[in-house]
Amino acid sequence: MIDVDAVVTWVDGADIAHARKRKSFMDQSQSELHENAVNPHRWTDNNELYFCLRSIQVNAPWLRRIWLVTDNQTPDISKFPRSFRDRIQIVDHARIFDGFAEFLPTFNSLAIESLIWRIPDLADHFVYFNDDVFVSSPVSKADFFQDGAPVLRGKWVDYSHLTASPEQRQDAALMNHYNQIKSAELMGFDAGNLFHGAHAIHPMTRSVMARLFEDHQAEFVHNIAHRFRVTDQFLPQGLYNHACIKTGNYTIVGKRDHIHLASGAFDRWSAREVTDHLLKAATPDIKFLCVNDLPVVERNIPGARNLIERIIGSGQTSELRF
Repeated sequence: MIDVDAVVTWVDGADIAHARKRKSFMDQSQSELHENAVNPHRWTDNNELYFCLRSIQVNAPWLRRIWLVTDNQTPDISKFPRSFRDRIQIVDHARIFDGFAEFLPTFNSLAIESLIWRIPDLADHFVYFNDDVFVSSPVSKADFFQDGAPVLRGKWVDYSHLTASPEQRQDAALMNHYNQIKSAELMGFDAGNLFHGAHAIHPMTRSVMARLFEDHQAEFVHNIAHRFRVTDQFLPQGLYNHACIKTGNYTIVGKRDHIHLASGAFDRWSAREVTDHLLKAATPDIKFLCVNDLPVVERNIPGARNLIERIIGSGQTSELRF
């Protein structure tokens, strides 16, 4: 039976030292930074990490270790029992950027994700979380790896229209699309037929990422050299997914088992509709929940944190009224 670790990236953007560094490098930029790269929400800590870790504790207790990758910060994990805290390891950016210190500090999630596989003692099989992604139902190793191969979540898409319209690169909502295109192209896939990975939990293997780094070192160095995100970077998870698809070593989930509440949801839906959408994550068929922009959710839905706690914990959502 394989060991599986979790890797979670986190930073407290309100930390004075971090905020000063970030502003300093933003001011030093020789070119205009992309809106998606400098949105303050990218670094805001709304205590999502608590929900992320709590969801692992409740619904994925079999994970061997939980590695928190951060920028010289220590999150408060005192609410968790010692038996769980002992499995949590803090990893500073400097450890995974060993040999590439000239690119630190970085405020670029794509750069950090490019090197998380370099965590010392990381299990070969691991699952990668953003801190706003939670495990909403009990899961097993088979939800992430089957016969050692990753279980992928997402869909096949045609983004050829984006390559034909370079002006859309300035659209903040489309940066991820361009990053996914770059990932696919590195593996020989066309923008007209690529696998767009979902905003969920990503199963990955250290050995495959090490091989990709060796085979595409120049592209990796380009990826980690940017202190803020740009559209011509590749998405490391997308690169990994297409590498596995290319070799046939993968499985794709047939039925959607995740909920993503993206930023801007209240521009399209009422508070009642957003609540109903969240409540879908309380069903056994939904295993993962991602909540972007938690403060906006809270402003529109009183008791939103209690709702999320119920979803990832006891699941007794029937008692909640909005």
